[in-house]
Amino acid sequence: MYCLGIESTAHTFGISIVERYSRKVFSNVRDMFRSESGGLIPVELSEHHVAVWESVLHSAIERAGISLSDISLIAYSRSPGLGHALRIGSIVARCLSLRLGVPLVGVNHCIAHLEVGRVHSGFADPVLLYASGANTQIIALEEGLYRVFGETIDLGVGNFLDSVARFLGLGFPGGPALERLAAEYSGPLLPLPYSVKGMDVSFSGMQTAVRSLLSSHSPQAIAFSVQEHAFALLVEVSERALAHTGKQSLVLGGGVACNQRLSSMCQRMCSVRGVSCFIPDKEFLVDNGAMIALLGIRHAEKNLFIPVSQAGIDPYERTDEVSSLHQ
Repeated sequence: MYCLGIESTAHTFGISIVERYSRKVFSNVRDMFRSESGGLIPVELSEHHVAVWESVLHSAIERAGISLSDISLIAYSRSPGLGHALRIGSIVARCLSLRLGVPLVGVNHCIAHLEVGRVHSGFADPVLLYASGANTQIIALEEGLYRVFGETIDLGVGNFLDSVARFLGLGFPGGPALERLAAEYSGPLLPLPYSVKGMDVSFSGMQTAVRSLLSSHSPQAIAFSVQEHAFALLVEVSERALAHTGKQSLVLGGGVACNQRLSSMCQRMCSVRGVSCFIPDKEFLVDNGAMIALLGIRHAEKNLFIPVSQAGIDPYERTDEVSSLHQ
């Protein structure tokens, strides 16, 4: 009995095959939209997903060593995300559900990042630092519901890093390129705005300040300083959430969490506080179908199936608008 998970919220179209009872991931295939000039153009993004979905599906089935007839559940990312991208995933999900005659569930992408971290870490009740392109949130369960304890009030940290990469003439995605540049620098930290507002963070002031540094400082110095400031914001609000909730574990999620500097800063903070820190393997940090399948299995256990005729998308659904599966 296998669940097929489909991820298509933004730049990635991914499909994963996960065994429903053991939660074992048998395949996790993804194809990512890339651009030399940087940025995402929604129409081009949807064209990418249309062009690659069939090959991604075939690769996922082949690597799992099963046939389509072995699939007993389809899960897809229904929210939040870019409408052009979400729509392709939902169409593929509906078509497969009808063709195979199996039930369908739609899940929230942000909570899927929490679920994959929870399953793989074994932590029963962690705080999640979710750092991706459009999303930057501190999420945890409180009183049986998903709560956002802190978030960005303007740019997602990944989009902020991509914008800095564009200023420096780098391509998309920009985060990995900035990480490589930062590793080459050993000079002083450049001054940048540090905006923590209660439990929330802001990156727009830092983005504006970076523009003024372009003509007078090296790309390496800018990359290093941007990472140090931006990641310090995230670690600070994560620590505050741990202190406020009294929880004893932190899980990282989202593509920005692949950054070694961010992960090391989080691990150091957790070590000082005496709490556990878990960072999933990179394939489960970036957008991927496995996390959609794992959360989809939870939905199925609660009988939260969706009729094909009602299986749409919700690009703007917030994490704290979703009822918890742990009640």
